[in-house]
Amino acid sequence: AALTADFFAARLDFLSIGTNDLIQYTLAIDRIDDEVNYLYDPLHPAVLALIHRVIEAGANAGIPVSMCGEMAGDPLYTRLLLGLGLRDFSMLPTTLLEVKSIITGSDTRQLRPLTEELLLEFEPGRIRALLAKIAEI
Repeated sequence: AALTADFFAARLDFLSIGTNDLIQYTLAIDRIDDEVNYLYDPLHPAVLALIHRVIEAGANAGIPVSMCGEMAGDPLYTRLLLGLGLRDFSMLPTTLLEVKSIITGSDTRQLRPLTEELLLEFEPGRIRALLAKIAEI
């Protein structure tokens, strides 16, 4: 569905990204299987491209996009997701205050250029370096 988000966005009232399943099925990695879960990577370029595609489809259609799953509630990814245009996060109560603090203290105009640069990267080390820069903003 993420690949055809533009098609769906034109016909729906909202979009929702479930990151746990999106990552698992995009990478064909079971995050619960100890033999392969080290390959489960929310920062994989394919995952980031799909997330970006869905957020952009929602923005272009004028409908909200929300995100649930571990990535949505992980403070490590909050600024990245804001820079990608995400505004609706669903998470466990245990991370709510920290993520809220990051959101209210972030300037998306500063985040956007670095997130756009990150989307062009395919090398894991470079992606993580850019994520570290984004986290400092």
